[in-house]
Amino acid sequence: MEYLKFGVLVWFSCAQFISNAHSADSSQQPFPTEKLLVLTVATQETDGYLRFMHSADYFNYTVKVLGMGEEWRGGDVGRSIGGGQKVRLLKEAMEGLSDQEDLVVLSVDSYDLIFAGGPEEILRKFQEANHKVLFAAEGLIWPDKRLQDKYPSVRSGKRFLNSGGIIGYAPYVNKIVEQWNLHENDDDQLFYTKIYLDPQQRESLNMSLDHKSQIFQNLNGAIDEVHLKFGTERVRVRNTVYDTLPVVVHGNANTKMYLNYLGNYIPNSWNYERGCGVCDHNMVDLSQLKEYPTVMVGVFIEQPTPFLSQFFQRLVTLDYPKHKLNVFVHNNEVYHERHIQKFWEENKDVFKSFKVVGPEENLSQGEARNMGMGLCRKDPGCDYYLSMDADVMLTNRQTLKILIEQNRKIIGPLVTRHGKLWSNFWGALSLDGYYARSEDYIDIVQSKRTGVWNIPYMAHIYLIKGEVLRNELKERKHFVLEKLDPDMALCKHARELTNHREKDSPNPETFHMLRVPKGMFMYITNRHDFGRLISTANFNTSHYNSDLWQIFENPMDWKEKYIHPNYTRIFTENYLEEPCPDVFWFPVFTERACDELVEEMEHYGTWSGGNHEDKRITGGYETVPTDDIHMKQIGYDKEWLHFIREFISPVTLKVFSGYYTKGYAVMNFVVKYTPGRQAYLRPHHDSSTFTINVALNSKGTDFQGGGCRFHRYNCSLDSPRKGWSFMHPGRLTHLHEGLPTTNGTRYIAVSFIDP
Repeated sequence: MEYLKFGVLVWFSCAQFISNAHSADSSQQPFPTEKLLVLTVATQETDGYLRFMHSADYFNYTVKVLGMGEEWRGGDVGRSIGGGQKVRLLKEAMEGLSDQEDLVVLSVDSYDLIFAGGPEEILRKFQEANHKVLFAAEGLIWPDKRLQDKYPSVRSGKRFLNSGGIIGYAPYVNKIVEQWNLHENDDDQLFYTKIYLDPQQRESLNMSLDHKSQIFQNLNGAIDEVHLKFGTERVRVRNTVYDTLPVVVHGNANTKMYLNYLGNYIPNSWNYERGCGVCDHNMVDLSQLKEYPTVMVGVFIEQPTPFLSQFFQRLVTLDYPKHKLNVFVHNNEVYHERHIQKFWEENKDVFKSFKVVGPEENLSQGEARNMGMGLCRKDPGCDYYLSMDADVMLTNRQTLKILIEQNRKIIGPLVTRHGKLWSNFWGALSLDGYYARSEDYIDIVQSKRTGVWNIPYMAHIYLIKGEVLRNELKERKHFVLEKLDPDMALCKHARELTNHREKDSPNPETFHMLRVPKGMFMYITNRHDFGRLISTANFNTSHYNSDLWQIFENPMDWKEKYIHPNYTRIFTENYLEEPCPDVFWFPVFTERACDELVEEMEHYGTWSGGNHEDKRITGGYETVPTDDIHMKQIGYDKEWLHFIREFISPVTLKVFSGYYTKGYAVMNFVVKYTPGRQAYLRPHHDSSTFTINVALNSKGTDFQGGGCRFHRYNCSLDSPRKGWSFMHPGRLTHLHEGLPTTNGTRYIAVSFIDP
């Protein structure tokens, strides 16, 4: 059955074969293509139509459009019978050509069709078929199953007619379509079927079906038969059942998403040798614009999300004029109100506008997303709408510019979860509309295939043109649909988008008949590295600075936030110092890490007081006590030991060559030195193979005095740098003491490693 609103007519003239043009004997010379003309019936320039035209241009088909701008009255063909308007347009086009016996007419759909080969191949295969008219064939009968027994039997191949593809000599095609006297919304496939099933007409018009998909490949009921065949120049579709290379690929019925997948490759969209062949087509050059487009940025915090401050910082550092950015934030979590307040206070004058809707509004996710999108829709000056979930960590400052330059109606950057195949798109959908893995999903996620990909579902981050919101997506509740989550609802609305007569139509009784399927294409690009998705699944907000606990779930973001930017220079540039013999000093923590660890300890608040009696340790007695809080007391022992293994052990191997640490420690704690409680620590040996001591605040700013003296070498470290650690042997050689803190409060983090 035809599911879209247009047909394609391919006409070709061959004067030298006037006497025998209707014979397909193999001795004939190939048809020339100089007079080839493609007439495509299309009422609107949909994404599918533009894709079809691209494939036609690639093979040098000459195309003229019929019916463009005409109101569609052919019924809701995506859901029921219809399409008669296509036959009427074809009939009108054929009236002036019926006497041209040297014309060959090819009629095909366009919204859901791609050419995989050129006109020479089509004409050669038509000659070889040795019929006056050839229809496409499929294995499923539509729309009247009662006609099944009237179909001629076939030994091999598809048995039933599909009107999405017709090829024949002009006089014979005209004899078929001139019989049309039905309504615009009557079914075109049923019309052709009844003519074909009439034995007398089938014989007199010499009609047959393309049983083995030599020319036409209908995908409905045949997806398992079809595979991509990659070549050096272009990609073909191969029917593995009949070992044929169809020229016309038709995504009829519910196979349009699979056609979109095929369209990512055929005819020249992508191959292994040349990569993406269409990614640079019709791009926008921002450097040539008088001013940058205005963008509404919708930020959605729908669940507790780690590293929110980093998310906002990346928003501020996007390489895009801030006076062209309007920001809308929906925060559904009370926990994050302090983070947003701090960001607003620091950046309230940075953007063109900044609006926050908080948890007190009690909006659902769908309602909040509709609100954000609506702010752009109702503003004529809003050129683009960028929707971002707070779990997207953009590492590419050019992301917004790149997306705009690709010039797609809806496009998102590929972002993935670190070390996993989890991403922000699906390559295919299951029959119930949920996730299915496409053949190319892993290669796209891992950037083994890079390009701009037509996909059925995206989430987390995407850019939509403002004009699209005000035209195709002008309804206001795209994020609410049945039991689907908001992103699935939006994508379903976009994929199955329809257009229809407005309610003030002069003929309102036909309102239900005027729906025009015009599914919108959604794209994902992985041409650049854009960033990653943060895991929010196990984010516990019971801590004061809960990001500290994310070392396992989000190791990349944890490292970026908490590990000193010069840490890697330890290994590449030997960036460390040895202020005393076998005492090594190196950067490990950012200032933010130091501040948050101190805040966490003070939030816990129960310091030991520096007493000898200590129930926290084996035996209950500490010989050289400190005023401290153990990592275990705040539930941070596993995370701290992982930090030691990941970031301290490599330094140990570098400075203590030949020693392989187990990275294990029982005593891990933060010490607080103040003149009024405990100002110093008497000389002692640590119960460790080696010890680390990380300075958590700054001398001269936060405290005076302090430091560490090693007796054996009469060597002192009296100027600790915030975030730097010194590492020294524990028992036997390095007797040391904590020098007095004379003013303020000094904090250090200590671990006795390999006791």
